[in-house]
Amino acid sequence: MHKPMTSGVLIAATLFAAPLAAQTTPEAPSVPGVTAPPMSAADLVTLPRLGAPSVNAGGTLAVYGVTTTDPESLARSTGFYLLDLTKPGAAPVALNFGVKASSPAFGPDGQLYFLSDAPPEDGADAIGRVWRVTLDKAGKIGPPQLVAGFPAAGIEGFKLAPNGKAIAIWAAIPRDCPTFGCADAKPKHLPGPGNGRLYDSADGFVRHWDSWETPGTYNRVFVAPLADGKVAGAEVPVDGIDPATGLIADTPTMPFGGAEEIAFAPDGSALYFTARKADADEPTSTNLDIYVSDLSGAAPTLLTADNAATDTAPVPSPDGRYLAWLAMARPTYEADKLAVQLLDLKTGTRRNVTAATDLSFGSLAWSADGKYLIATAQKVLDTPAFRIDPQTGAITELNLMAGNEAHITNLSPLPGGRLLFTRDSLGNPSELFLSDGMRQARPLTDVATTLMGERANIVTRRFSFTGADGATVWGQITRLAEQTGPIPAILYIHGGPQGSFNDSWSTRWNPRVTASQGYAVISVDFHGSTGYGQAFTDAIREDWGGKPLEDLQKGFAAALALDPQIDGERACAMGASYGGYMVNWIAGQWADRFDCIVNHNGLFDTRAFAHSTEELWFPHWDFGGSYEAAAATYERWNPANHVDKWQTPMLVVLGEKDFRVPYTQGLGAYTILRQRNIPAQLLVFPEENHWVLGAKNSLQWHGTVFAWLDRWLKQEAPE
Repeated sequence: MHKPMTSGVLIAATLFAAPLAAQTTPEAPSVPGVTAPPMSAADLVTLPRLGAPSVNAGGTLAVYGVTTTDPESLARSTGFYLLDLTKPGAAPVALNFGVKASSPAFGPDGQLYFLSDAPPEDGADAIGRVWRVTLDKAGKIGPPQLVAGFPAAGIEGFKLAPNGKAIAIWAAIPRDCPTFGCADAKPKHLPGPGNGRLYDSADGFVRHWDSWETPGTYNRVFVAPLADGKVAGAEVPVDGIDPATGLIADTPTMPFGGAEEIAFAPDGSALYFTARKADADEPTSTNLDIYVSDLSGAAPTLLTADNAATDTAPVPSPDGRYLAWLAMARPTYEADKLAVQLLDLKTGTRRNVTAATDLSFGSLAWSADGKYLIATAQKVLDTPAFRIDPQTGAITELNLMAGNEAHITNLSPLPGGRLLFTRDSLGNPSELFLSDGMRQARPLTDVATTLMGERANIVTRRFSFTGADGATVWGQITRLAEQTGPIPAILYIHGGPQGSFNDSWSTRWNPRVTASQGYAVISVDFHGSTGYGQAFTDAIREDWGGKPLEDLQKGFAAALALDPQIDGERACAMGASYGGYMVNWIAGQWADRFDCIVNHNGLFDTRAFAHSTEELWFPHWDFGGSYEAAAATYERWNPANHVDKWQTPMLVVLGEKDFRVPYTQGLGAYTILRQRNIPAQLLVFPEENHWVLGAKNSLQWHGTVFAWLDRWLKQEAPE
């Protein structure tokens, strides 16, 4: 549980907190025994969202963003706030940059740098540029000054050298451009005269995640010198000026890489970065590598040539002696254990610091004094922080929260042994916390906590049971605390499949908002889930419908036995991605158990999926090879082979821009449902990808899903 908020923080919440906007859609239903208003889908969509903080060099000031959603138009905007970390209970101060801003970061000069597409003068294009403003402890801001801008391309991200003498900038830039963009660049895959896209098998990805590729254009990083906070010389590509001898790759990596993949040496003399080579092997490879550029324009040096698996998140020690990063050991496996690697830059000695633990680390930073590494890793249903001794490999779990750690992220180690971080849980979105001496932390913000307190409370019960192969398997039950039974049940099935419905907040599949509709939400971390050791995660390989289904069946039964108020005779199953696969599998293997199913972007035909998804390493690993090499495994776990047993009403949800699980997978399931005269609905989002991200689309998703659940669980089921 959270500690009580200080009065200063509570007062400060009025600066940006607004009443939850339940009027945008129908209110959450009245629930027996519950007096406070339950949380609605509109509440979830319009709830203020905290961004990651940026801290000054002295660790005395933090700036963070809060994204709000207008309850009527559903338009989103982000405001920024300054917080004095030296004064407990200090109220955040709203900042006005003078222009629309994003990605603020303190420079070593104490000024605040940020991105904006505001044109610096009349007639200039509205493209991304880096600006800076002076800022004092009271939040007084000087006029914005242009730091970096280039007419041929907009800047998409930046990072400052610790000594303030250089800036790294990145964007999608043609590889043959020696500068940050070329005004006359023409994509080679658009030869004309028509608008057809032409691809060659040597180019690798044709499409990735939700976008068609542009061969010859990649995410590229350039470094420019700074003088008095402004670019004062030519920018240099860290992948090398000459494409014939340099690196052809994406940095940050696509589709989810960011600033955590880029790091200056402390003295600004070099840049370390993660890159994924762009070639014909890319769709079948998980080989991310760490490179270093000496900023001369020469080809960068590869530091991880001996590892064909993932290497990422480089972090130099404050004294520049060591480079640490996260690495997997097995090529083509995207969910392998991430271990901490340490390279002594003076001697060239390298070693795996965390070889002795079964934890898989997800983030990494050095303590301010350089004596320790601070990292996060999933552990059962929590994501706590750990202190790692780089010399001995000793790992200490930090007890930063009273009660469950839940989900800790955005670690910022500060001078004096302090630690700034964000923490969220199933019951509450992210808030900012500060720990003194790596001990239990105090809250700094109240972006959403008070607002959530105005809604009906939930209770989440963790439980374990004996699952497949006698293993201990964990799950959670989330329901309204005061609700009286009988309570219909929802079986939530997570995606990945190497993932978890752990104790964390989500703006998409949110157990609290689903439970607030009057349901008991049951989730099970079946074999293949993360946070239980690598062997447990690996266990799903070539066994998609085996041990995971057994775990779900036993876990659902265990949850019903634990809470007699849950009505197991009224139950629906719902899942997305692999969870969508599993509900398709359940439709043919556990056909008479559920009253309804919700299938969001789920795999329906494993053979078709193997030939149409973009990241081929995924099916190749999970099914034991390509379809041609492992056809028996693909067909053994293929839901399409068991549609003769389908009988459960199903809602199918698709995103047309989902290239990971192409929307034709859902169309196949929907076609079978219609052919078999099974009640079904199809919801298609033309602009969404594997997820539903837009505010209006999210409201429609929730409204449609909740109406489907209500139809089958809250009244006499129709014929």
